[in-house]
Amino acid sequence: MSINLSQCFIAVDDHDKAIAFYRDVLGMEVRNDVGFEGMRWVTVGSPDQPDVNIVLEPPLADPNASDADRRTMNELLAKGLLRGVIFETDDVDATFEKINAAGADVLQEPMDQPYGVRDCAFRDPSGNMIRFNQPRK
Repeated sequence: MSINLSQCFIAVDDHDKAIAFYRDVLGMEVRNDVGFEGMRWVTVGSPDQPDVNIVLEPPLADPNASDADRRTMNELLAKGLLRGVIFETDDVDATFEKINAAGADVLQEPMDQPYGVRDCAFRDPSGNMIRFNQPRK
């Protein structure tokens, strides 16, 4: 039996800004763009990983959610308290320079970590923490 990652989800408050970041800055391809009941889901992914998708979804992707729950999720997203993703790169310093030059919000400049990677971190346009790491040799 094998189990592989197929999709992960990132909450975004503005899909157009998220697409500009994930596609234009990170080089992801847009694979799908779907609207349903006033909400929108955009699937992006690395051209190097055609079988792994990142779905950019509304902060609370439930048409039956209460207004109070929607407000709470939007507040958590605005504070950067929802989970993002960690990407692996073969050159974390070059990745940092490219994303920094695009004006992304820097959380951590590249540094060697005691757990065996060199990494950096940014916030995406919705406030999610996005990390980039490179295994150290």
